[in-house]
Amino acid sequence: MLLEKLKDRYNIIILSFSIILLIILFRLATIMIVEGEQYREQAENRIYKTIPLPACRGEIRDRYGKLLAGNRPSFTVQMMKNEVGDEKINEVALNIISILEKNKDKYNDEFPIIFTEDGDYVFTYSLEIENWKIRNDLQDVRTAQQAFEVLRKRYNIEESDPVEIQQQFVKIPDLSVPISIRTWKFIEDMAREQWMQSYNIEDTNMTAHEAFHIVRNEVYKIPEEYTDLEARNIMVVREQLRKQGYLQYQPVRIAQDISESAVIEIEENSINLPGVNIAIEPIRIYPEGQMAAHVLGYLGKISQQYEIDRYIKEQGYLPSDIIGKTGIEHSFEETLKGVDGSQRVIVDSSGRLISILEREEPIPGDTIYLTIDANLQRIVEEVLEEVLKTIQAGGTYETQWGANKLMGRAGPMVNATSGSVVVTDVRTGEVLALANYPTYDPNLFATGISITDWNNLIPENEKDPLAPRPLLNIASSTAIQIGSVFKMIVGLAGIEQGLSPDYKILDRGFIQVGGHSFGNWLWNQNRTTMGYQGLHQAIAHSNNYYFYSVANGFDYGIGRLLPIEMNMDILIDYTRKFGLDDRTGIEIDAPREKSGGIPSTEKKTKTVKAMLRNHLRRQMKIDDLDNTKVEPSPELLVQIIEEIVNWTEENPSRAIIYDRMLNLGLKEDKASIYTDISKYSYYNQARWSVADTMNFSIGQGEHLYTPLQVANYMGILANGGYRYNLSLVRKAQSYNREKTTEYPPELVERIKLVDYTNLDEIKYGMYLATSEAGAKAYFNKLPIDVAGKTGTAQREGKIPPVDEVEYLIKHLQSFGVSEAAVEHKIFQLMEENKDNPRYQDTVYTMREAIKSLNPRVNLDQFKGDYDNFTWFAGFAPYEDPQIAISILLFQGGSGGYGAPIFREIVAEYMGLNAVEKDDGFVIESRLTK
Repeated sequence: MLLEKLKDRYNIIILSFSIILLIILFRLATIMIVEGEQYREQAENRIYKTIPLPACRGEIRDRYGKLLAGNRPSFTVQMMKNEVGDEKINEVALNIISILEKNKDKYNDEFPIIFTEDGDYVFTYSLEIENWKIRNDLQDVRTAQQAFEVLRKRYNIEESDPVEIQQQFVKIPDLSVPISIRTWKFIEDMAREQWMQSYNIEDTNMTAHEAFHIVRNEVYKIPEEYTDLEARNIMVVREQLRKQGYLQYQPVRIAQDISESAVIEIEENSINLPGVNIAIEPIRIYPEGQMAAHVLGYLGKISQQYEIDRYIKEQGYLPSDIIGKTGIEHSFEETLKGVDGSQRVIVDSSGRLISILEREEPIPGDTIYLTIDANLQRIVEEVLEEVLKTIQAGGTYETQWGANKLMGRAGPMVNATSGSVVVTDVRTGEVLALANYPTYDPNLFATGISITDWNNLIPENEKDPLAPRPLLNIASSTAIQIGSVFKMIVGLAGIEQGLSPDYKILDRGFIQVGGHSFGNWLWNQNRTTMGYQGLHQAIAHSNNYYFYSVANGFDYGIGRLLPIEMNMDILIDYTRKFGLDDRTGIEIDAPREKSGGIPSTEKKTKTVKAMLRNHLRRQMKIDDLDNTKVEPSPELLVQIIEEIVNWTEENPSRAIIYDRMLNLGLKEDKASIYTDISKYSYYNQARWSVADTMNFSIGQGEHLYTPLQVANYMGILANGGYRYNLSLVRKAQSYNREKTTEYPPELVERIKLVDYTNLDEIKYGMYLATSEAGAKAYFNKLPIDVAGKTGTAQREGKIPPVDEVEYLIKHLQSFGVSEAAVEHKIFQLMEENKDNPRYQDTVYTMREAIKSLNPRVNLDQFKGDYDNFTWFAGFAPYEDPQIAISILLFQGGSGGYGAPIFREIVAEYMGLNAVEKDDGFVIESRLTK
């Protein structure tokens, strides 16, 4: 019956329509009832949009309220991920990049595959590794572990534990070692692998070309109608959207600080750019440019893993947020950040704003008030630069307070290209000025620094540790000997032990200690002496002979003991009192601030052991082992070397050492050679000697202190023995001034002295140094009495050329070898030492090749010598100390060349540069005249 009815065409049509109607009703019920809430939310989300409002970063001001870091409004291109359909994303991305490029605006490009001029596809990660290798002369090194080992040997690091080696690398200025000791891979290689795995690319060894097309074709499915260049521009945007993850409601910053012309074009094309929005966001601005750059620091993108963990995962930052990387910007990141707000708006189908429903205002970050005096800071920076350039030219530095010829004995000091000055308030420990030269403009980093600008901040010769480094905070990161600036501590220790300041020691020119002659500087220069001098004159004239005697507790002038007890424990104790073995407590660069270092027996022994280990590793071969006693192997050789090194503290007799060498398995002739080397060149030198005390007493040897530490030391001398932590921050204040957090001076202690009036004896000697002795010429026109001390720190060694291989090739003829012979020898050495990572270093192998062809050659004979460091430190005014100053000039030659800087700072601080105007008394520095 039913089948009969179905034969009727009319019934079939009715049945079909009924079924279709039922399906529609069922689907409608599903949409409205079962999935109704979900679709309602989706509909609302297409109408309602929540736009985050970034908070203004807190300002940074000087102690008097002068703006040093603020904000300005800027246009930012944002894209809302959930507002752009998959069918439109490619077109929108390409259009927005085209507009930005046409208007020459920068955009966030983090897609890690680029095209070279030759059309090759290259991972940016690989380029970073190659550039790092080039900067460190490691082009021929294949693996990360080999590079690590080559650097360890290059810098004479004796530790065998990779963790300890890394810690030593950190102490080397501007040396970064981007190698994971856990995986023995380059950090950039690990980042590349992580990026590929995030796209489910299992073969992390594939080429950039292969990876590019997998991402293009299989992940983003970009149609073939787009060229690879267009596809990359699309992927630049999609990479940014992808990093946003599940936070689709958060806009992604495509570009920041774009031009008005780009804004107009984007607005005019808004109908073709769904999901794209122009927002006004604050951009960091440093109105004083380079001034106080190392104090303020700079900003950058969240990039390192620890930054991702700390800021994004723990504190809820957006991946596109900018954070403080150095200086106050880094140390007070959470204080300066503020709290982002939001606004809920209604938009049309094209994403255009219709109305604002509600707005939660962002809360700006707190304002940080520094201890820095901006006017003084400006003067300090200007004078530091002027004096350095005068020294380089060998010219005359002249102001109303004096004129001084700054010419080295051998001519202009052309390498005097860097320096640092620290000025502190001796009554509080507050830093009034901290200047380094060269410096940089932190505005370059506000929206992301360009490659060109970054390269301009990198030294041309990275192998030269004293090459100008604009990003280096010399004041906190450079620890070196302070020379004669240290002598006041030795003098204080002497009179604290009971030596009268009036006790005079006869300067006989030099003191012979074994095979070493320790001369007074005047004797070394022209073979004259200073006669009888007490403490005051010895400080004023920087009499080495006097301090040699005091430190050893022996009057070398008359050949008898001084009437005091003196030893190294006492000297080290007084050195520590002045904070020279500790960090200064300053708020910036805390992890990287050098803590300096006081010489000691332990440190010397460690150094000697390291030198012995290096020597044995270079000289001792497997062939030196007697195969009738032991089974020679590289592992056994390492064990034998370590055993020999471990005898250093014991320092056995020669006979015992020789017997031990034989027992270790060395051949008799080799055992004799290594016995003499170990005994007489190393073991005997490991113990502390009179010669070491001589060097200690005049600030040479292993003394290592920073300009910050020296400024703190001067402050303690000046203020009666009160030791403060140095500080850069006075207070933090909320934007509405309802909350203020004070950072009062931190008094660590009043150092323990037998008699605090002994400090007056030291200060008087420093006063004489600037009023009667050698430094008088720099201060004879200054109407303020000051106390200061010159210091000259020796810098041994040769200046490395930019390209060592090029240098060697240039002088092959002078070295007495031919290029063909050297090439053949290099090939031979590399073949014989395939397993030795050191021979992966081109420079090392080439030097070894030349030396093997001409063993007597001096390969460094055509390199320039380093000049001495210049120190000048002291306080002012002499009678009522208010400020302490430390000055360090790289390769500045004479210690006195820092005195003009000292003089000009005192003149500015004391108001001597003020001028009288008709409308009243106005303080005006020479910069603003």
